[in-house]
Amino acid sequence: MISKNQIKYIRQLELKKFRKREKCFVAEGPKVVGDLMRRFHPKAVFATSEWNQGDKILVTDEELHRISFLQTPQQVLALFPIPDSPSSVSHNPSSLALALDGVQDPGNLGTIIRIADWFGIDTIYCSENTADAYNPKVVQATMGSLAHVHIKYIDLMQLFDTLPKDYPIYGTLLDGSDIYQQSLSKHGIIVMGNEGNGISEAVRQHVNHRLLIPNFNQGDCAESLNVAIATAITCSEFRRRDIK
Repeated sequence: MISKNQIKYIRQLELKKFRKREKCFVAEGPKVVGDLMRRFHPKAVFATSEWNQGDKILVTDEELHRISFLQTPQQVLALFPIPDSPSSVSHNPSSLALALDGVQDPGNLGTIIRIADWFGIDTIYCSENTADAYNPKVVQATMGSLAHVHIKYIDLMQLFDTLPKDYPIYGTLLDGSDIYQQSLSKHGIIVMGNEGNGISEAVRQHVNHRLLIPNFNQGDCAESLNVAIATAITCSEFRRRDIK
């Protein structure tokens, strides 16, 4: 049985300001909840009798539907703590990381987190104007990869200022050089920009390796790639070089 107050509390977690205040986010479905439970201890689990992976507050299908953010609820909804934001800006210089500059669409952000997980990139730095990674739509789009990737909301300019002057910072830009013809390092930061405007001018000044994903269609075609697709192509090329 679930109370009216619990229903109200869960529904309010759709709002960023409420998530921020409560330091709590919602995840749904056996796959997503199961993966997140390996990293986070849930604050509460609401599940039907079909779900049997631990302690839970038993709810009916109708009750689950009332608290779910999905059109078709999937057995379980859990509340997890939002990790604390880093107190200082730092980057492991021997690792490869992503930096997102103003990525706005929740679906794109969730997919990028999933892509990072697939390609073994365990840290994503997000500008403050990037979508909230703990938005229910983002959490579902990650398909559990939020459990494997560390998301850090920071001032990207401050991050870049902590790095050596010649540290490799990559960015996909229309005036870049063909990614398939460029030398790519095993470490560095790959910057991906806003869906409509790309990488901001301020961040662009710190990019010292400008990359272009070439267009192989010589006729009339799409003007650009979706940012999540571009991220997948870029990460794949970095990792392809790494295993040679």
